[in-house]
Amino acid sequence: MGEADSQPPMSWRYCGDQLKLWRQRAGVSREKLAEEAGYGYEAIKSIEQGRRRPSLRVLQVADQMCGADGLLEAAHKYLQPERFVSYSQDFMRHEAEAIVMSSYEPLLIPGLLQTEETMRALFQGYWPPRDDEETESLVAARLERQGLLANRTRVFNFVIAELVLRQPLDGGEKHKRQLLHMVEQGKRRNVSIQVMPFGGGAHPGLDGPFVLLEMPDHDRLVYEEGQQSGVLYAEPDKVHVVAQRYVVIAQRARDHSASMRFIEELAEEW
Repeated sequence: MGEADSQPPMSWRYCGDQLKLWRQRAGVSREKLAEEAGYGYEAIKSIEQGRRRPSLRVLQVADQMCGADGLLEAAHKYLQPERFVSYSQDFMRHEAEAIVMSSYEPLLIPGLLQTEETMRALFQGYWPPRDDEETESLVAARLERQGLLANRTRVFNFVIAELVLRQPLDGGEKHKRQLLHMVEQGKRRNVSIQVMPFGGGAHPGLDGPFVLLEMPDHDRLVYEEGQQSGVLYAEPDKVHVVAQRYVVIAQRARDHSASMRFIEELAEEW
């Protein structure tokens, strides 16, 4: 990641700078603003330096103290958390248009198949910790994405490692609901779910997760994601290799019917 990617969002920095300019223009000290807003001096300093997201409370108090006539408070709607991290936004746009999506996931249940409980556990396990507002925004965005499955003219293929299904993220009952949710989603005629069994030996999926998209014009794209970055590419040679890998992976996995039975039986163990 470059230096620009490691900086706070531009909206935070701009709003913090405007807050500082309005405060200085009105002759309001940083200490006084902190006291009135119920924040510490260092918190207000961090906000003005763009290192911390301005809260609605701080903007409202500053607006009144500095006579900004609603101009500072109005900035709050532009400070809402991004629905998707920056490096995945291009993928989300293409995902919404794709006619076929095929993915392999060795570590997590794919987002389109997650229950709200699973989403929340994943987002709350992020480090550094997210605040509640950002978590709720991310959960809402992922739930909205799941509406894609309802379009029966689009095809969704998932191959998931068995280990993922045996590893609960947040308690036995919640995991059972997650497994049964997958079974329900697998009943859709445009959704195929396959489980890659333990002991399957070496296969191309060991190189990591990926998503293969086929677009309406039949161009194909591949998305791969890591810890703090993701890449979406369309180079024909690279895409062709990934497409062939997916064929091999799907051949090594249980078929859809056997996978559905396996997941149902596994849910009974919880």
